Formats: sequence, structure tokens, C-alpha cells
Amino acid sequence: SGRSLALTKTETDLVDIVYLDNHSTTQVDPRVADEVLRAMTENYGNAGSTSHRMGWAARDAVEEARETIAAAIGASDREIVFTSGATESNNLALRGILERNRRKGNHVVTVATEHKAVLDPLARLARGGTEVTYLQPRQQGQADAGWIEPQQVADAIRDDTVLVSVMLANNEIGVLLPLAEIAGICKERGVFLHTDATQAVGRIPVDVTKLDVDLMSFSAHKVYGPKGVGALFVRKRSPHVRLTPQIDGGGQENGLRSGTLNVPGIVGFGAAMRFACDELEMEAKRQGDLRDELYRRLMENVDDAELNGPILTDPAIRLSNNLNISFAGVDGEALMLGMKRIAVSSGSACTSANPEPSHVLRALGLSEDLTRSSLRFGLGKFNTPEHIDIAVELVTETVGRLRKLGNTA
Repeated sequence: SGRSLALTKTETDLVDIVYLDNHSTTQVDPRVADEVLRAMTENYGNAGSTSHRMGWAARDAVEEARETIAAAIGASDREIVFTSGATESNNLALRGILERNRRKGNHVVTVATEHKAVLDPLARLARGGTEVTYLQPRQQGQADAGWIEPQQVADAIRDDTVLVSVMLANNEIGVLLPLAEIAGICKERGVFLHTDATQAVGRIPVDVTKLDVDLMSFSAHKVYGPKGVGALFVRKRSPHVRLTPQIDGGGQENGLRSGTLNVPGIVGFGAAMRFACDELEMEAKRQGDLRDELYRRLMENVDDAELNGPILTDPAIRLSNNLNISFAGVDGEALMLGMKRIAVSSGSACTSANPEPSHVLRALGLSEDLTRSSLRFGLGKFNTPEHIDIAVELVTETVGRLRKLGNTA
């Protein structure tokens, strides 16, 4: 067919895109894609089919990936539950813990800057009677903007607190939160600790033993793996965490997540984690250098630009690939539309379901205008110095043009 012989116009337009939105998703590593394809076309059995070799081979592939993923985060393979992604993992963790522990209490502590995949499930639970305390982060203008003090968690825990949920790395401003210290507080008070580590896994060293978390959500498509597959770490020792399943019908994943396993996705997840761990230190340094160069040149070339979130010079408090900048006097949506060759995200939500400006930046104390004028740049392992040159040129030119036109936020 003609479709197979030529690229569509949309595909042609995508060929020369400079992709700087790696917090949203990542390009699948070609090495990962090769393993996924083999699983789809050669090892295509149902991992739950126990009566023939195709099923056994699929099951073995799943368990090999499970072992790889578990080892990458310092867990045992028995502690990994496969899901459709971090959003499902978050829902299983939050709802599963609260439903299982209703007799203990009905109070949750979280952070105002969490991802919507945590905030929205908690909002639904709150409508059913769960009480939620939202901790406020350190404000914009401080070196550790976005930071949460462990003492804030300690002060918020009550006798009826069941769960604390604090993300490890923020998806908008890249701030890294003190999970190990928070875990110590939770252990002393007999409270479960969940973390959404989607942005952290594969980008910084993550060890569930050192962090001492009880539950951790993460996803393949943030580490150059396929979409539609993720995992939830569920601690089996000290304590043995028990959850109420949210999907019934088949009893897969030790009854915690029923449904036919996504064998190709899981195989790809395992491969992606293997490559990410092997290359983590090198890529963190390389992407950090690119990020710093992008920031330096944007500050030199664009007036009235301001860094959002914590300082860039301390890798202990910010992801090395994250950059979030407000360009005063320019609407972020107009800025993105004006430079179609660059893929970035705006501080203004781009969905009809939630047209409000970024709740993360607003929680830092930014005005609505500055929030709407912000862009998030997420560097990745396929970015090059040439991409930085293009981004600086297009952002500088487009901001200048929009300001002259008076297209204010």
C-alpha cells in the first residue's frame, strides 16, 4: 500500500523535531525495541498458559525481566507487581493500602506538588471520607524551592494516619525529596510510606532498601522502554505490606493485579532497566552538562527569564536533566506553538480536563502569569549539543517576536 511506501505529512513533519520533553515520555531505545519485537513475533505465548512450551517460554521471559527490574532497585523479584504503568501502580498502592487498613485509620499525608496520578486518586478517596493533609513546599526564590522538610511529615502524622505518599523526584521542577529521612519518621510512627519514583528510576540511583519505602511506583516509558507497562514495588519484609487488589479476574501477580500479562512490554521494561542502569552515571553527567549549557545560554540571550525550582548546582536536590524556566510577558502555549520544531511542555496544563496552570508552580508561589509563561525542558539520552543550539536559537527568536507583538500571558 501507499501507506507503507511513504511517510505521511505528519510523520514527515516529525522527522526533524528536537525532542526535549523526556519527563513526559522517552523514545524507545532501539535495542529495547528489538527485544520487544522478538517477544511479539517469536515468544508470543500467554505467560499464564502452563500446558505447553510457548506458555512456559513467555513465563520465563517475564520472570527474567522481573528479576532484572528487582535487582535494579534493590528489591527481590517477589516484591515486583507488573501494572499498565505508574498511574495504575499509584492507584493500587493508595487505594490498596487504605482499603486494607480501614480499621487503623483514614488519614493520608502527601505533598501539594505531587503528580496528578497521586492527587486525583486521593481526591476521589477524599470524596469517600478519607482525610488528606497536603504539605506545602519551600517557595520559589529559595535555593531549595520545592523541598519538603522531613519535620513537616512528622508534624502532619496523626494517630489515625495510615499512609504517607511523597514523590522521589518531581516531574516539573526536578526537585529530589528526602525519602530516607521521611521513611525513618514513618517507621517510628507505624505508617506506610509510598513514593512515586517515576521520574527518578533510571535517572538517579534508586535502592528501596536504602530509601526504606514500603511501596514504589515506576514506569517503563520514562526509561526508554515501551508505554503501557509499569511496576509497583510492594515490600515483603519488615513489614510485609498487604494490599486490597483493585482489578479482579484471573489472580495474576499473586492476586494483586489480575489480567493477562503484557509479555512484550514486560520484556522491554526489563531491557530498558538493564540499559538505564548500565549507562546511568555517564548519562546523568552528559545530560547535566547539556542542561547547564541550555540554561546558561538562555539566560544570556533572553531578558526577564527566571529559573523555577531548586538551584542547578546541587545534584542532590535536582534531577540533572530537568530545566524549568519562566519567560515573563509571553504565554507558554503561544511560545510552544511558535517554535514547532521543539517538543517541550508548558507550565499550563494542555488538556481540556484540566485547563488550570501548573499546580506545581503555583504551589511554589508563582503568579498565574509567570506560571503560564513557563516551559519545562527534559533532556534525554538521544539529545545532542546540536539540539541545544537549535533550542536556544528558536526560544530566543520566538520570545523576542511574541514580546514585540504584545502577546502577553
